[in-house]
Amino acid sequence: MNARATTTALLTATAMVAFAANSLLCRRALGGDAIDAVSFTSLRLLAGAAALWLLARGRGGGGSWFAAACLFGYALCFSLAYRSIPAGTGALLLFFAVQATMLLAGLRAGERPPVRTWLGLLLAVLGLCVLTAPGLAQPDPLGALLMVLAGVAWGRYSLRGRGSGAPLRANADNFARCVPLLLLTSGLSLPFATPSVSATGALLAVASGALASGIGYAIWYAALPRLRRSQAAIVQLTVPPLAAFGGVCCLGETADLRLCLATAAILGGVALAVRPAATR
Repeated sequence: MNARATTTALLTATAMVAFAANSLLCRRALGGDAIDAVSFTSLRLLAGAAALWLLARGRGGGGSWFAAACLFGYALCFSLAYRSIPAGTGALLLFFAVQATMLLAGLRAGERPPVRTWLGLLLAVLGLCVLTAPGLAQPDPLGALLMVLAGVAWGRYSLRGRGSGAPLRANADNFARCVPLLLLTSGLSLPFATPSVSATGALLAVASGALASGIGYAIWYAALPRLRRSQAAIVQLTVPPLAAFGGVCCLGETADLRLCLATAAILGGVALAVRPAATR
């Protein structure tokens, strides 16, 4: 593996760990009723904007209102959806929507993944189904729609990152553009829902925004230009097993044979799908 491939692998792996950490922080905050969904999203995006502004030394640039709308839509729909659907169902809907969005974009752009990639994707998706099976249930229609929209929005945000030449500044710009959107949404939601924010919920939201989201997304944007659209879609299937093992280590959840087998299938499928073709 050459230096460029090694750097790409490290950036991608770090971003996936950040995404898994984000999932754990969101689950802990929203699942424990430590904070309401709109307040969590607002604090998350504000913390991400502040952290990235400091890291970029106040020099944003390279973002767009479209990317900011995708980022904001993902964060808001994700938080709202998990109020009414189980975690397993949500993960399945989210990642299917991400895969469909990014793979279709790749096909439209002329990418033709080899059979090995499709076989790896199939194996990884089967592993995801096994992983999420115990949490699957008939979803609330609105919650399911919100999670699908979150997946589409995240897929679009990831695709925009492939053209970013300055990932830190681009993400700082996108997060900054989210601020007026979240202020407007927070104001509109006040007549319908009273904010409920505990100290623990606020801390989790800030950690999610500043670390797992802000810095994690900047790392992801640095990796994206080095990946094909199909690769960028498929590697994200590693997030659910990483989050599941994080739940075992950090939230006291239980590991079993199903989790180990599902993880092996997902990681094996991803490895098969993204490994470079053999050269002669």
